[in-house]
Amino acid sequence: MLSIKYIQENKEKVLERLGIKNFKGEEIIDKALELDNLRKTTQAELDRQLAEANNLAKIIGSLFKEGKTREANEAKQKTAQLKESTKELGLKLESAEKELNLVLVQIPNLPHESVPAGKGAEDNCIVKTHGEIPVMDNTALPHWDLAKKYDIIDFETGVKITGAGFPVYKGKGAKLQRALINFFLDEAEKAGFFEVQPPIMVNEDSGFGTGQLPDKEGQMYHAEIDNLYLVPTAEVPVTNIFRDVILNRKDLPVKYTAYTPCFRREAGSYGKDVRGLNRLHQFDKVEIVCIDHPENSYHTLEEMVKHAESLIFKLELPYRIVKLCGGDMSFTSALTYDFEVYSGAQKKWLEVSSVSNFESFQANRLKLRFKDDNDKRNQLAHTLNGSALALPRIVAALLENNQTAEGIKIPKVLVPYTKFEMIN
Repeated sequence: MLSIKYIQENKEKVLERLGIKNFKGEEIIDKALELDNLRKTTQAELDRQLAEANNLAKIIGSLFKEGKTREANEAKQKTAQLKESTKELGLKLESAEKELNLVLVQIPNLPHESVPAGKGAEDNCIVKTHGEIPVMDNTALPHWDLAKKYDIIDFETGVKITGAGFPVYKGKGAKLQRALINFFLDEAEKAGFFEVQPPIMVNEDSGFGTGQLPDKEGQMYHAEIDNLYLVPTAEVPVTNIFRDVILNRKDLPVKYTAYTPCFRREAGSYGKDVRGLNRLHQFDKVEIVCIDHPENSYHTLEEMVKHAESLIFKLELPYRIVKLCGGDMSFTSALTYDFEVYSGAQKKWLEVSSVSNFESFQANRLKLRFKDDNDKRNQLAHTLNGSALALPRIVAALLENNQTAEGIKIPKVLVPYTKFEMIN
């Protein structure tokens, strides 16, 4: 969440940067400034009247002692009037603060200066491509047909049990899932990330803290009776470990990793791009989360990008790294790199990871701060997170790109985890 102080001091810059995200912010920014002005004037008047009431309270006793009964009673009457007035001002202040907060949470994070303008995915910038695009003959099958051929993923039974987008992994398909999860977690540990296993349901405060709530697009599954939400990513519970926490600068960066299933309603998704594993309502993902000093967060972002890249490289998949344009970025991100792998049988690029720096946007909502031994002031930290990696499209690309006449070949790095070299 942007601070009102920053908006006041940098209004034109805020509007300019919001424009990169194609967010027309002038009306809502003016509303925020108007409400903050109301808050300030109300607070000033409340403080003045409280001071006056306090001063009157001190002199009433003296007036009675001096025999100035009429003046004392007038002061008492004035005090009673001030008591009613300050009560009203207190309610007015509370209302202004609440309304201001409701406005501020609707304003997206500002994109980093390096983020290019653009409306959507077609305007993203490819910053790196690695590996040869697989050339497959006409007999090559898409992963949903391979899943049926080798009986490793059952989409139909998933529909029966729950609905579309909830597949059942079977046999070597289930083992491949588990192998990828363990491989990703082990690699994260080697890179210095501390593993946690968080809850997969979160409360409203947690959803608000990382910017998933208010959920404008209705993408989160909501258990209404208990008012809990199924996590769309481990980013939410892991980052919220540090909600209302003050860290010491010497402990930065904090690096955590977690595996969770992820749940997304994907409202409005349809067509060929959602077939098979391309877009699911439930999927597995290993997440990496970092909390760092503002001066170091973009160096940390580059390290996280290199970590995600190393995983795809070791899986021997062709990939590209894409810097998102303003129009394709999330509400909370300041800078995002997407990773895409090439799917041979589908002949297209599939997104498998996003790595983002949120700067202080989440930390402000979370009240996540750090302190320096040489500085008594608490400062907002920067938060970052990335997929390392999401499984469904990785599995899709592995199945499609590695299909042979004998079966599907498992990448060498996964064999110690799967305990088999082929799916056949």
